[in-house]
Amino acid sequence: MSEQVLKQLQWRYATKKFDPTKKIPDDLWQVLEQSLVLAPSSFGLQPWKFIEVRNPDVRQKLLEHSWKQTQVVDASHLVVFAIKKNIDAAEVDRYLERMSEVQGTPVDALQGFGNVVKGFLTKPPYPLNLDEWSARQLYIALGQFMTCAAMLNIDTCPMEGLNPAKYDEILGLTDYATVVACPAGYRAEDDRSTPANRPKVRYKLEDVIQYID
Repeated sequence: MSEQVLKQLQWRYATKKFDPTKKIPDDLWQVLEQSLVLAPSSFGLQPWKFIEVRNPDVRQKLLEHSWKQTQVVDASHLVVFAIKKNIDAAEVDRYLERMSEVQGTPVDALQGFGNVVKGFLTKPPYPLNLDEWSARQLYIALGQFMTCAAMLNIDTCPMEGLNPAKYDEILGLTDYATVVACPAGYRAEDDRSTPANRPKVRYKLEDVIQYID
């Protein structure tokens, strides 16, 4: 199993050219959806939304605002990762209600935890832009999504090369804001960027991992 994990991480790369004729089977896509649902976040607050853009016409509109990166239209699936803007106490209350529903705990018994989270949001212990904090949480979900995809032999390409404001406009986002997109599907046979053609370039382990004994 450990060898397989490393093999898949070596296999994964930011796919530059997808095969538009190959689609991710529904059962595998459902696993990737759950990888997003199950993604960890600070306090478990989940300050995000994941928009699956299925409409090909909408994806074509997004292409213009994605630096013409054709992965947006050629990949089997396209997920836009968006943060909940201006997260506040009301969002904490919403989460407490969900906790109560899932765990069977009265909301009143969760108020102590809720007050801790609200205190963090209103008076953080260090200078904090809440939208930037939410974006950092979002990248945890992105990493989990990409890793799970690699385990399933599904290609991905995280993309910051886009116009977030235009994405928001096209997707009709108001309470949420686009941060990054991630096409997913299967690499084209003639994609020159595959690890077989362009070996992964990484610093040596001793250059990036420091041990403090």
